[in-house]
Amino acid sequence: MSDNSNAIAPLDASNKYNKNTVENTLTVTGTKKRILLVSLFTNFFVLLALYCGVISVLLPNHIAQIDPANKANNLAIVMTTALLFTILAQPIAGALSDRCRSTWGRRSPWIVGGALLGGLAIFGISMATTVAGIAAFWLMAAVSLNCMNGPLATVVADRFRPENRGIASGFVGAGSTAGGTVGIILAGYLAWNLQLGYLVFGLAIAACCLAFVLINREPSARTLPTEPFQWGTFFKSFWVSPREYPDFGWAFFGRFTMYLGYQGVVTYQLYILQDYIGLSVQESNYAIGTISVITLVTLLFSGLISGVLSDRWQRRKIFVFASSVLMAAGLMLPLIMPTLTGMYIYAAILGLGYGAYTSIDMALMTQVLPGGGKQAGKDMGILTIATVLPQSFSPILSAWLLSAFDNNYSSLFIAAIIFVFASSFFVLPIKSVK
Repeated sequence: MSDNSNAIAPLDASNKYNKNTVENTLTVTGTKKRILLVSLFTNFFVLLALYCGVISVLLPNHIAQIDPANKANNLAIVMTTALLFTILAQPIAGALSDRCRSTWGRRSPWIVGGALLGGLAIFGISMATTVAGIAAFWLMAAVSLNCMNGPLATVVADRFRPENRGIASGFVGAGSTAGGTVGIILAGYLAWNLQLGYLVFGLAIAACCLAFVLINREPSARTLPTEPFQWGTFFKSFWVSPREYPDFGWAFFGRFTMYLGYQGVVTYQLYILQDYIGLSVQESNYAIGTISVITLVTLLFSGLISGVLSDRWQRRKIFVFASSVLMAAGLMLPLIMPTLTGMYIYAAILGLGYGAYTSIDMALMTQVLPGGGKQAGKDMGILTIATVLPQSFSPILSAWLLSAFDNNYSSLFIAAIIFVFASSFFVLPIKSVK
Protein backbone atom coordinates (compact mmCIF):
# COMPACT_ATOMS: atom_id res chain seq x y z
CA MET A 1 0.00 0.00 0.00
CA SER A 2 1.40 3.38 -0.96
CA ASP A 3 1.65 6.23 1.51
CA ASN A 4 0.73 9.49 -0.19
CA SER A 5 2.13 11.50 2.71
CA ASN A 6 5.60 10.33 1.65
CA ALA A 7 5.23 11.43 -1.97
CA ILE A 8 7.23 14.41 -3.12
CA ALA A 9 5.06 17.28 -4.24
CA PRO A 10 4.31 17.21 -8.00
CA LEU A 11 4.74 20.05 -10.44
CA ASP A 12 2.66 23.11 -9.79
CA ALA A 13 -0.03 24.42 -12.12
CA SER A 14 2.50 26.22 -14.32
CA ASN A 15 4.39 22.93 -14.83
CA LYS A 16 7.47 24.22 -13.00
CA TYR A 17 9.43 22.42 -10.35
CA ASN A 18 8.38 23.82 -6.99
CA LYS A 19 11.76 23.53 -5.27
CA ASN A 20 10.71 24.94 -1.92
CA THR A 21 7.77 22.54 -1.62
CA VAL A 22 9.99 19.56 -2.40
CA GLU A 23 12.66 20.64 0.07
CA ASN A 24 10.07 21.14 2.81
CA THR A 25 8.73 17.62 2.15
CA LEU A 26 12.24 16.11 2.30
CA THR A 27 13.32 18.01 5.41
CA VAL A 28 12.94 16.11 8.67
CA THR A 29 12.04 17.68 12.01
CA GLY A 30 11.27 16.57 15.55
CA THR A 31 11.34 12.84 16.22
CA LYS A 32 12.11 11.98 12.59
CA LYS A 33 15.18 14.21 12.70
CA ARG A 34 16.45 12.57 15.89
CA ILE A 35 15.90 9.09 14.44
CA LEU A 36 17.69 10.06 11.22
CA LEU A 37 20.63 11.46 13.20
CA VAL A 38 21.01 8.22 15.14
CA SER A 39 20.62 6.22 11.92
CA LEU A 40 23.31 8.23 10.16
CA PHE A 41 25.63 7.74 13.13
CA THR A 42 25.00 3.99 13.05
CA ASN A 43 25.43 3.59 9.31
CA PHE A 44 28.65 5.56 9.10
CA PHE A 45 29.89 3.75 12.21
CA VAL A 46 29.43 0.37 10.51
CA LEU A 47 30.70 1.57 7.12
CA LEU A 48 33.94 3.00 8.51
CA ALA A 49 34.36 -0.01 10.80
CA LEU A 50 34.28 -2.14 7.69
CA TYR A 51 36.67 0.05 5.71
CA CYS A 52 39.23 0.42 8.49
CA GLY A 53 38.94 -3.12 9.81
CA VAL A 54 39.33 -4.67 6.38
CA ILE A 55 41.96 -2.28 4.98
CA SER A 56 44.08 -1.93 8.13
CA VAL A 57 43.89 -5.46 9.56
CA LEU A 58 42.13 -8.20 7.59
CA LEU A 59 43.61 -7.50 4.15
CA PRO A 60 47.19 -6.99 5.43
CA ASN A 61 47.00 -10.22 7.46
CA HIS A 62 45.42 -12.13 4.57
CA ILE A 63 48.00 -10.89 2.06
CA ALA A 64 50.90 -11.55 4.46
CA GLN A 65 49.73 -15.16 4.88
CA ILE A 66 49.82 -15.71 1.12
CA ASP A 67 53.19 -14.03 0.38
CA PRO A 68 55.01 -12.69 3.47
CA ALA A 69 58.08 -11.52 1.56
CA ASN A 70 56.12 -9.21 -0.76
CA LYS A 71 53.31 -8.15 1.57
CA ALA A 72 53.81 -4.38 1.24
CA ASN A 73 53.94 -4.40 -2.56
CA ASN A 74 51.02 -6.81 -2.83
CA LEU A 75 48.88 -4.65 -0.56
CA ALA A 76 49.65 -1.70 -2.82
CA ILE A 77 48.62 -3.77 -5.87
CA VAL A 78 45.30 -4.70 -4.31
CA MET A 79 44.52 -1.11 -3.31
CA THR A 80 45.65 0.25 -6.69
CA THR A 81 43.41 -2.17 -8.56
CA ALA A 82 40.42 -0.87 -6.64
CA LEU A 83 41.51 2.73 -7.25
CA LEU A 84 41.51 2.38 -11.02
CA PHE A 85 37.86 1.33 -11.09
CA THR A 86 36.32 3.14 -8.12
CA ILE A 87 37.66 6.67 -8.45
CA LEU A 88 34.48 7.83 -10.24
CA ALA A 89 32.06 5.38 -8.61
CA GLN A 90 30.71 7.85 -6.04
CA PRO A 91 30.14 10.88 -8.28
CA ILE A 92 28.56 8.73 -11.01
CA ALA A 93 26.32 6.97 -8.48
CA GLY A 94 25.50 10.35 -6.95
CA ALA A 95 24.62 11.84 -10.33
CA LEU A 96 22.45 8.84 -11.25
CA SER A 97 20.74 8.99 -7.86
CA ASP A 98 19.94 12.66 -8.56
CA ARG A 99 18.02 11.39 -11.59
CA CYS A 100 16.52 8.32 -9.89
CA ARG A 101 12.70 8.39 -9.83
CA SER A 102 11.69 5.37 -7.75
CA THR A 103 8.89 4.90 -5.23
CA TRP A 104 11.60 4.52 -2.59
CA GLY A 105 13.11 7.89 -3.46
CA ARG A 106 16.36 8.90 -5.12
CA ARG A 107 18.97 7.66 -2.63
CA SER A 108 17.46 4.55 -0.99
CA PRO A 109 17.78 2.13 -3.96
CA TRP A 110 21.48 2.93 -4.24
CA ILE A 111 22.03 2.64 -0.49
CA VAL A 112 20.43 -0.80 -0.28
CA GLY A 113 21.78 -2.18 -3.56
CA GLY A 114 25.34 -1.06 -2.91
CA ALA A 115 25.32 -2.43 0.64
CA LEU A 116 23.97 -5.85 -0.33
CA LEU A 117 26.43 -6.33 -3.20
CA GLY A 118 29.29 -4.91 -1.15
CA GLY A 119 28.58 -7.15 1.83
CA LEU A 120 28.48 -10.22 -0.41
CA ALA A 121 31.79 -9.26 -2.03
CA ILE A 122 33.44 -8.69 1.37
CA PHE A 123 32.57 -12.24 2.38
CA GLY A 124 33.85 -13.41 -1.01
CA ILE A 125 37.33 -12.13 -0.13
CA SER A 126 37.55 -14.84 2.54
CA MET A 127 37.39 -17.49 -0.18
CA ALA A 128 40.38 -16.04 -2.08
CA THR A 129 43.66 -17.96 -1.93
CA THR A 130 45.70 -15.69 -4.22
CA VAL A 131 46.51 -11.99 -4.29
CA ALA A 132 44.66 -11.73 -7.62
CA GLY A 133 41.55 -13.27 -6.03
CA ILE A 134 41.69 -10.83 -3.12
CA ALA A 135 42.08 -7.94 -5.55
CA ALA A 136 39.06 -9.06 -7.62
CA PHE A 137 36.70 -9.39 -4.66
CA TRP A 138 37.95 -6.18 -3.02
CA LEU A 139 37.35 -4.38 -6.32
CA MET A 140 33.72 -5.58 -6.38
CA ALA A 141 33.27 -4.58 -2.75
CA ALA A 142 34.87 -1.17 -3.21
CA VAL A 143 32.76 -0.26 -6.25
CA SER A 144 29.53 -1.39 -4.59
CA LEU A 145 30.22 0.34 -1.28
CA ASN A 146 31.24 3.55 -3.03
CA CYS A 147 27.97 3.52 -4.97
CA MET A 148 26.24 3.27 -1.59
CA ASN A 149 28.42 5.76 0.29
CA GLY A 150 27.85 8.72 -2.06
CA PRO A 151 24.03 8.73 -1.89
CA LEU A 152 24.19 8.03 1.86
CA ALA A 153 26.39 11.09 2.47
CA THR A 154 24.02 13.21 0.36
CA VAL A 155 21.24 12.58 2.88
CA VAL A 156 22.78 15.35 5.03
CA ALA A 157 22.34 17.90 2.22
CA ASP A 158 18.94 16.47 1.20
CA ARG A 159 17.11 16.20 4.49
CA PHE A 160 18.57 18.72 6.93
CA ARG A 161 18.18 22.49 6.87
CA PRO A 162 21.48 24.39 6.51
CA GLU A 163 21.32 25.55 10.13
CA ASN A 164 21.07 21.90 11.29
CA ARG A 165 23.86 20.50 9.13
CA GLY A 166 26.47 21.18 11.77
CA ILE A 167 24.91 18.71 14.18
CA ALA A 168 24.23 16.27 11.33
CA SER A 169 27.88 16.51 10.30
CA GLY A 170 28.85 15.96 13.92
CA PHE A 171 26.84 12.73 14.10
CA VAL A 172 28.31 11.53 10.80
CA GLY A 173 31.81 12.48 11.92
CA ALA A 174 31.43 10.85 15.33
CA GLY A 175 30.02 7.70 13.77
CA SER A 176 32.79 7.57 11.18
CA THR A 177 35.67 8.12 13.58
CA ALA A 178 34.30 5.85 16.30
CA GLY A 179 33.43 3.19 13.73
CA GLY A 180 36.87 3.29 12.17
CA THR A 181 38.48 2.80 15.57
CA VAL A 182 36.14 0.02 16.71
CA GLY A 183 36.50 -1.66 13.33
CA ILE A 184 40.27 -1.91 13.77
CA ILE A 185 39.84 -3.21 17.31
CA LEU A 186 37.29 -5.81 16.26
CA ALA A 187 39.30 -6.87 13.23
CA GLY A 188 42.38 -7.24 15.41
CA TYR A 189 40.58 -9.72 17.62
CA LEU A 190 39.07 -11.52 14.61
CA ALA A 191 42.37 -11.74 12.74
CA TRP A 192 42.84 -15.31 13.97
CA ASN A 193 39.82 -16.31 11.82
CA LEU A 194 39.76 -14.19 8.68
CA GLN A 195 36.65 -15.83 7.26
CA LEU A 196 34.68 -14.94 10.39
CA GLY A 197 36.04 -11.40 10.27
CA TYR A 198 34.94 -10.84 6.67
CA LEU A 199 31.53 -12.40 7.39
CA VAL A 200 30.89 -10.12 10.40
CA PHE A 201 31.65 -6.95 8.46
CA GLY A 202 29.76 -8.05 5.34
CA LEU A 203 26.59 -8.95 7.24
CA ALA A 204 26.76 -5.80 9.35
CA ILE A 205 26.81 -3.35 6.43
CA ALA A 206 24.03 -5.14 4.54
CA ALA A 207 21.71 -5.32 7.57
CA CYS A 208 22.46 -1.76 8.69
CA CYS A 209 21.69 -0.13 5.33
CA LEU A 210 18.52 -2.14 4.83
CA ALA A 211 17.31 -1.03 8.27
CA PHE A 212 18.26 2.58 7.45
CA VAL A 213 15.97 2.87 4.43
CA LEU A 214 13.11 1.06 6.16
CA ILE A 215 13.23 3.21 9.30
CA ASN A 216 13.92 6.51 7.51
CA ARG A 217 11.54 6.11 4.58
CA GLU A 218 12.54 8.48 1.81
CA PRO A 219 9.67 10.23 0.01
CA SER A 220 8.75 8.84 -3.40
CA ALA A 221 10.51 10.56 -6.29
CA ARG A 222 8.24 9.30 -9.05
CA THR A 223 6.57 12.68 -9.57
CA LEU A 224 9.79 14.69 -9.74
CA PRO A 225 10.51 16.24 -13.15
CA THR A 226 13.47 14.87 -15.07
CA GLU A 227 15.63 16.88 -17.41
CA PRO A 228 16.30 15.28 -20.81
CA PHE A 229 19.34 13.01 -20.61
CA GLN A 230 22.31 13.82 -22.81
CA TRP A 231 25.58 11.91 -22.51
CA GLY A 232 27.71 14.97 -23.26
CA THR A 233 25.99 17.12 -20.67
CA PHE A 234 26.08 14.27 -18.14
CA PHE A 235 29.84 13.76 -18.34
CA LYS A 236 30.63 17.48 -18.58
CA SER A 237 28.79 18.00 -15.29
CA PHE A 238 31.54 16.12 -13.44
CA TRP A 239 33.98 18.94 -14.08
CA VAL A 240 33.54 21.64 -11.48
CA SER A 241 35.72 24.57 -12.47
CA PRO A 242 37.96 25.73 -9.59
CA ARG A 243 37.98 29.16 -11.21
CA GLU A 244 34.18 29.39 -11.23
CA TYR A 245 33.75 27.67 -7.85
CA PRO A 246 37.03 28.32 -5.99
CA ASP A 247 35.67 27.42 -2.55
CA PHE A 248 34.69 23.98 -3.84
CA GLY A 249 38.19 23.53 -5.25
CA TRP A 250 39.96 24.59 -2.05
CA ALA A 251 37.76 22.26 0.02
CA PHE A 252 38.49 19.36 -2.34
CA PHE A 253 42.26 19.77 -2.33
CA GLY A 254 42.39 20.37 1.41
CA ARG A 255 40.54 17.14 2.13
CA PHE A 256 42.59 15.22 -0.47
CA THR A 257 45.93 16.33 0.97
CA MET A 258 44.92 15.62 4.55
CA TYR A 259 43.73 12.08 3.82
CA LEU A 260 46.77 11.35 1.64
CA GLY A 261 48.98 11.91 4.67
CA TYR A 262 46.67 10.30 7.22
CA GLN A 263 45.98 7.12 5.22
CA GLY A 264 49.64 6.63 4.37
CA VAL A 265 50.35 5.82 8.02
CA VAL A 266 47.06 4.24 9.08
CA THR A 267 47.02 1.74 6.18
CA TYR A 268 50.48 0.44 7.16
CA GLN A 269 49.94 0.67 10.92
CA LEU A 270 50.08 -3.11 11.40
CA TYR A 271 53.36 -3.37 9.53
CA ILE A 272 54.70 -0.32 11.41
CA LEU A 273 54.12 -2.10 14.72
CA GLN A 274 55.88 -5.20 13.43
CA ASP A 275 58.78 -3.81 11.40
CA TYR A 276 59.33 -0.34 12.96
CA ILE A 277 58.41 -0.89 16.61
CA GLY A 278 59.53 -4.55 16.62
CA LEU A 279 56.44 -6.41 17.84
CA SER A 280 55.47 -9.95 16.91
CA VAL A 281 52.47 -10.65 14.69
CA GLN A 282 50.28 -11.54 17.67
CA GLU A 283 51.53 -8.61 19.76
CA SER A 284 50.94 -6.16 16.93
CA ASN A 285 47.37 -7.39 16.35
CA TYR A 286 46.55 -6.72 20.02
CA ALA A 287 48.55 -3.48 20.15
CA ILE A 288 46.67 -2.05 17.20
CA GLY A 289 43.50 -2.60 19.21
CA THR A 290 44.91 -0.68 22.18
CA ILE A 291 46.01 2.14 19.90
CA SER A 292 42.52 2.27 18.46
CA VAL A 293 40.92 2.47 21.92
CA ILE A 294 43.12 5.43 22.82
CA THR A 295 42.27 7.11 19.53
CA LEU A 296 38.56 6.44 20.06
CA VAL A 297 38.48 8.12 23.48
CA THR A 298 40.28 11.26 22.36
CA LEU A 299 38.49 11.62 19.04
CA LEU A 300 35.03 11.30 20.61
CA PHE A 301 35.95 13.97 23.15
CA SER A 302 37.34 16.38 20.56
CA GLY A 303 34.59 15.64 18.05
CA LEU A 304 31.79 16.46 20.46
CA ILE A 305 33.46 19.58 21.88
CA SER A 306 34.46 21.00 18.49
CA GLY A 307 31.02 20.28 17.03
CA VAL A 308 29.26 22.18 19.79
CA LEU A 309 31.67 25.12 19.61
CA SER A 310 31.53 25.26 15.82
CA ASP A 311 27.74 25.50 15.82
CA ARG A 312 27.73 27.99 18.69
CA TRP A 313 30.23 30.31 17.03
CA GLN A 314 29.15 29.46 13.45
CA ARG A 315 32.80 28.95 12.52
CA ARG A 316 34.15 26.04 10.45
CA LYS A 317 37.53 27.00 8.97
CA ILE A 318 39.42 27.60 12.21
CA PHE A 319 38.48 24.14 13.48
CA VAL A 320 39.56 22.41 10.28
CA PHE A 321 42.84 24.37 10.27
CA ALA A 322 43.66 23.72 13.94
CA SER A 323 42.77 20.02 13.77
CA SER A 324 45.09 19.47 10.78
CA VAL A 325 47.98 21.15 12.61
CA LEU A 326 47.30 19.00 15.69
CA MET A 327 47.32 15.81 13.60
CA ALA A 328 50.67 16.78 12.09
CA ALA A 329 52.05 17.24 15.61
CA GLY A 330 50.81 13.80 16.63
CA LEU A 331 52.54 12.18 13.65
CA MET A 332 55.88 13.47 14.94
CA LEU A 333 55.75 11.34 18.10
CA PRO A 334 56.81 7.97 16.58
CA LEU A 335 59.83 9.72 15.05
CA ILE A 336 60.86 11.09 18.44
CA MET A 337 59.85 7.94 20.37
CA PRO A 338 59.96 4.85 18.12
CA THR A 339 58.47 2.70 20.88
CA LEU A 340 55.06 1.32 21.77
CA THR A 341 54.69 4.16 24.29
CA GLY A 342 55.40 6.64 21.51
CA MET A 343 52.70 4.99 19.40
CA TYR A 344 50.22 5.34 22.27
CA ILE A 345 50.96 9.08 22.63
CA TYR A 346 50.74 9.45 18.85
CA ALA A 347 47.33 7.77 18.93
CA ALA A 348 46.02 10.15 21.60
CA ILE A 349 47.11 13.33 19.80
CA LEU A 350 46.07 12.06 16.37
CA GLY A 351 42.64 11.20 17.79
CA LEU A 352 42.17 14.72 19.13
CA GLY A 353 42.93 16.23 15.74
CA TYR A 354 41.10 13.68 13.59
CA GLY A 355 37.96 13.77 15.74
CA ALA A 356 37.70 17.55 15.39
CA TYR A 357 38.44 17.40 11.67
CA THR A 358 35.80 14.83 10.74
CA SER A 359 33.10 16.39 12.91
CA ILE A 360 33.38 19.75 11.11
CA ASP A 361 34.57 18.82 7.63
CA MET A 362 31.25 17.57 6.22
CA ALA A 363 29.36 20.65 7.40
CA LEU A 364 31.92 22.79 5.60
CA MET A 365 31.58 20.64 2.46
CA THR A 366 27.79 21.02 2.26
CA GLN A 367 28.22 24.80 2.39
CA VAL A 368 30.54 25.03 -0.64
CA LEU A 369 28.43 22.99 -3.10
CA PRO A 370 27.94 24.72 -6.49
CA GLY A 371 24.50 26.16 -7.11
CA GLY A 372 23.49 25.79 -3.47
CA GLY A 373 23.40 22.01 -3.74
CA LYS A 374 21.15 21.70 -6.81
CA GLN A 375 23.08 18.56 -7.81
CA ALA A 376 24.04 17.51 -4.31
CA GLY A 377 24.39 13.80 -5.07
CA LYS A 378 26.90 14.35 -7.86
CA ASP A 379 28.82 17.16 -6.11
CA MET A 380 29.07 15.35 -2.76
CA GLY A 381 30.32 12.34 -4.71
CA ILE A 382 33.04 14.46 -6.29
CA LEU A 383 34.12 15.72 -2.88
CA THR A 384 34.20 12.15 -1.61
CA ILE A 385 36.82 11.36 -4.26
CA ALA A 386 39.09 13.48 -2.07
CA THR A 387 38.67 10.80 0.60
CA VAL A 388 38.54 7.66 -1.54
CA LEU A 389 41.45 8.51 -3.86
CA PRO A 390 44.01 8.93 -1.03
CA GLN A 391 42.84 5.64 0.53
CA SER A 392 43.81 3.88 -2.67
CA PHE A 393 46.77 6.04 -3.71
CA SER A 394 48.54 6.28 -0.35
CA PRO A 395 49.60 2.59 -0.33
CA ILE A 396 51.31 3.18 -3.69
CA LEU A 397 53.17 6.20 -2.31
CA SER A 398 53.98 4.36 0.92
CA ALA A 399 55.30 1.29 -0.92
CA TRP A 400 57.49 3.57 -3.08
CA LEU A 401 58.83 5.38 -0.01
CA LEU A 402 59.64 2.10 1.75
CA SER A 403 61.44 0.86 -1.37
CA ALA A 404 63.33 4.13 -1.83
CA PHE A 405 64.42 4.38 1.83
CA ASP A 406 65.37 0.75 2.44
CA ASN A 407 62.15 -0.23 4.26
CA ASN A 408 62.55 2.63 6.75
CA TYR A 409 59.06 3.34 8.10
CA SER A 410 60.07 6.74 9.44
CA SER A 411 59.74 7.95 5.83
CA LEU A 412 55.99 7.31 6.04
CA PHE A 413 55.65 9.54 9.10
CA ILE A 414 57.70 12.34 7.53
CA ALA A 415 55.59 12.28 4.36
CA ALA A 416 52.39 12.20 6.41
CA ILE A 417 53.47 15.21 8.47
CA ILE A 418 54.20 17.21 5.30
CA PHE A 419 50.85 16.40 3.66
CA VAL A 420 48.67 16.85 6.76
CA PHE A 421 50.33 20.12 7.74
CA ALA A 422 50.04 21.44 4.17
CA SER A 423 46.33 20.59 4.09
CA SER A 424 45.61 23.04 6.90
CA PHE A 425 46.39 25.98 4.60
CA PHE A 426 44.00 24.97 1.82
CA VAL A 427 40.99 25.90 3.95
CA LEU A 428 42.09 29.48 4.56
CA PRO A 429 41.18 30.92 1.09
CA ILE A 430 37.56 29.68 1.34
CA LYS A 431 35.34 32.78 1.42
CA SER A 432 31.76 31.48 1.58
CA VAL A 433 32.28 29.79 4.96
CA LYS A 434 33.59 31.44 8.10
